[in-house]
Amino acid sequence: MKNLKNFAIWGNTDKPRFWEKLPGILDWAKQNNIQPFITTRIKKQFSDQSFPVIENADDFKKVDFILTIGGDGTILSAARAIEHRKIPILGIHLGDLGFMAKVTLGDIFKRLDQVKAGKFQISKHLVLATKITYNGDFINSYALNDVVINNGESHRMVTSMVEANDRYIGKYKADGIIVATPTGSTAYSLSAGGPIIEPTVKSLIITPICPHSLTSRPLVIPDSSEIKITFPNDPSEKIGVTLDGQIFYNYDHTSVIKIRKADYSIRFIDFDDCSYYTTLRNKMGWGKRGED
Repeated sequence: MKNLKNFAIWGNTDKPRFWEKLPGILDWAKQNNIQPFITTRIKKQFSDQSFPVIENADDFKKVDFILTIGGDGTILSAARAIEHRKIPILGIHLGDLGFMAKVTLGDIFKRLDQVKAGKFQISKHLVLATKITYNGDFINSYALNDVVINNGESHRMVTSMVEANDRYIGKYKADGIIVATPTGSTAYSLSAGGPIIEPTVKSLIITPICPHSLTSRPLVIPDSSEIKITFPNDPSEKIGVTLDGQIFYNYDHTSVIKIRKADYSIRFIDFDDCSYYTTLRNKMGWGKRGED
């Protein structure tokens, strides 16, 4: 990326602020002789049809990086589209809390100038590979933040048998279980009482949701582990599986879920002055007491 030639724009087109900021970003690209690519979703709603379009996932190989404009959900959807293609993400945050986006509205062009000048680093974030087996068939899917197993559309607790590398961990009776990456440790897992894990720590987090036992606590295990989750309860029990809060599956107690570290990671553009701990303090009030 020393000779930056192009980048892709991936945005939450439902947010008015996306459309407010897009012209300025396109002007910056023109002034710096850098070619922006847009997605088909942007093209459908954009009056200027002169920009090259990302038609499919392999088209990401044509760009040096992808600029996401939205929130953490926008980054998660972009990461799912990029998968193994090693294209780094730079996130512009338009909302109130987004944790993964490194760029705020006030410093968009400062950060883009830094990227153009090569003044950045690349950080690699672990991805979860999930294999769900059901009725002799299976489906593979991926998540950057977390995989959530719950009671589907019912309101009953789920009894889950959890193993890691074929070693029995325990039986969880709870509203569900979250398996999270360090990146996802500040998302749903944190709300359910899980620990905050710095993204470079090689680990997976198992967090029960509202467990029916005071002894069922979150567990941090090595990222070399393969987690297996089965459901020993009655046949009427329904199982829901959600990946990154965006992909949903519904099964029953006969399903088997295996989760491990994927063979690829998602790359993010970082800057020297964007400390993870600063983000914790600024966006989550970490270390603050009351109104101080």
